[in-house]
Amino acid sequence: MQLWRLSAMELAARIRARDVSAREAASDALDRLSSVNGAINAVVDHRPEDVLAEAEAVDAALARGDDPGPLAGVPVTTKVNADQSGFATTNGLRLQKDLIAKGDSPVVANLRRAGAVLLGRTNTPAFSLRWFTTNGLHGETRNPRDPALTPGGSSGGAGAAVAAGIGAIAHGTDIAGSVRYPAYACGVHGLRPSFGRIPAWNASSPERGIGPQLMAVSGPLARSIADIRLGLTAMAAPDPRDPWWVPAPLEGPSVPRRAALCLRPGGMAIACEVESALRDAARRLEAAGWHVDEIADTPSLREANEIQLTLWLGDGFTTVRAAAEREGDPAAIGILEAFRSRAEALAPDAIAQALTRRATLVRQWSVFLAENPVLLVPVSGELPFPDGLDRTPEGIARVFDAQLLQVALAPLGMPALTVTTGLVGRTPVGVQIVAGRFREDLCLAAGEAIEAGGVPPMPVDPAGAA
Repeated sequence: MQLWRLSAMELAARIRARDVSAREAASDALDRLSSVNGAINAVVDHRPEDVLAEAEAVDAALARGDDPGPLAGVPVTTKVNADQSGFATTNGLRLQKDLIAKGDSPVVANLRRAGAVLLGRTNTPAFSLRWFTTNGLHGETRNPRDPALTPGGSSGGAGAAVAAGIGAIAHGTDIAGSVRYPAYACGVHGLRPSFGRIPAWNASSPERGIGPQLMAVSGPLARSIADIRLGLTAMAAPDPRDPWWVPAPLEGPSVPRRAALCLRPGGMAIACEVESALRDAARRLEAAGWHVDEIADTPSLREANEIQLTLWLGDGFTTVRAAAEREGDPAAIGILEAFRSRAEALAPDAIAQALTRRATLVRQWSVFLAENPVLLVPVSGELPFPDGLDRTPEGIARVFDAQLLQVALAPLGMPALTVTTGLVGRTPVGVQIVAGRFREDLCLAAGEAIEAGGVPPMPVDPAGAA
């Protein structure tokens, strides 16, 4: 049996029942990694002996009659921008190739406590900055469905790995679509949880991931919505290192199964294939008993987009720009240069003004989502981009125009779920589901209804794999 094909839910159940051992599952996962990773470069660091030792510890716990946790023996990948003890927290940078973590970040520690076997470290663009995944340290990650397409970013390695069957669940981080877009591009599912749902902190960069300013969050990518739910449950355990973590229940009160479909929020342009996917998803929801209303627009996303860009550019832009020069990553420099004049023109009180306006927008969205418990919108205005599209100023402008919802939803702190729904030729397409703060359960319920109508085949064998 090819254990790497199983969902996390099924594999954990079989390991817990002692039908298979965690060591067998880990060995099978390592074999899959060895056979396909060379074609996609999704995992950039792994230690087979450590993987097998972690699996054997799960088997030993079961032999003692202990419960190893909900992810008992499930192989999971972690992104190289999160601290994992003994590994470099590179964030795709040669500057950080020797930055060895002395302990686990909260999300990695939570995965361990849930019984996961940490299979390998996944690639990210330099500084986790782009919707494309390449850097001068680890090289380029390729999309396992079509190497001509971006695998997404910044969690491109995570999306490519889980799509190719390297691990049942992948850890990613999302500050402006970095979980949702790789899931879209690789044809899997990905959840950006509410800000405060999953604890975040890195000893290697303690100023990042713990404040409410940019609202960076960790989240799971997986091949089924059930596995997204399982990954969320494991990742969301408390950790005292994150003062912004919120002890909100994973299941909220019952609400009517009502969804709003908005095809062009903020007046954004969308491809005809994107519109078709959205209308198909709405029909799937209706077939599952949901009431779907099409609406013309949502509370302002254009302003939310501007707020997020202001917070990003005002949060140490000069320092990041200087680091990009030292790193010598041309793509990162290109992105930063495209926004340099805007960053230099920011008023001294720009961040304070942006935070005040954000509070107003969050209130407007809270009222809107109380009336419309689920919102169905595009992930991107386009199908997944050709790889390397953002290498020119014109390409950068096109990418940012299409990614309005990736950027704009982030500062609002709400959960957003990418659900893959099909293929256009070899190109994945999907939809995005949004709900109120800490209502990931509503995103997942709607996601399961949409998923039931069909998803692309997965896992996939990448072109050129052994």
